[in-house]
Amino acid sequence: MPQRRPFNLFFAGVLALAILTPRVAPAAASVTETAGSTTAPLTAPAPATAGAPANPAEPSYGGDANEARARALVNAAINLTDSDRAVKLLWQATEIDPNFTEAYIYLALFYNSRSNFGKVVDVYQKLVKVEPKEVSAYLNIGEAYMSFVPPRMDDALPYYLKAMELDPTSSFAALRLGQIYAQQGNRSAAVKYLRLASADRAKNPDVAAQADKFLRDMGS
Repeated sequence: MPQRRPFNLFFAGVLALAILTPRVAPAAASVTETAGSTTAPLTAPAPATAGAPANPAEPSYGGDANEARARALVNAAINLTDSDRAVKLLWQATEIDPNFTEAYIYLALFYNSRSNFGKVVDVYQKLVKVEPKEVSAYLNIGEAYMSFVPPRMDDALPYYLKAMELDPTSSFAALRLGQIYAQQGNRSAAVKYLRLASADRAKNPDVAAQADKFLRDMGS
């Protein structure tokens, strides 16, 4: 019988998945926010070290008790070979400390690796209920909807609008809004947002280049 890999080794192969580094719609080049941008989607935490407690009931971490318990559950989950059990522990961590973002990140990574984008949406929708100003969560919900085949642009639109409301400097949200409005035939709105994305050339040149391409394709 082949040896099963620990959950943390599985995640080592998926930490770079695009749900946490925005995917680009079909026929578009890869685009990400600048690493230091406040609007960049959540980045995955480093996997637990080999010496991390395996017992989820053992709170040997700093911070308040609920955070310690949630962190212990996450570290236990990523060292399990049983992915179903690991996912249960991660969801449990979100119940114990709803503000502990690492649990949401790992859940989203897991569901994204299974192309279960509906569950990715569920994960981040739960996060925004407790962190309503977390721009990256709205971007990631939008990206999950854009990952469906075909992309669910109408569903993604309000989340990019919310991200833009919270951070008017988010060139990635502007790029996506321009794409969606262009697809919907709303040329004036598309041009408005694509020009915003194009203007962010110094901080996010890849985003700006992608916006320029869409503008050229539109004849603007």
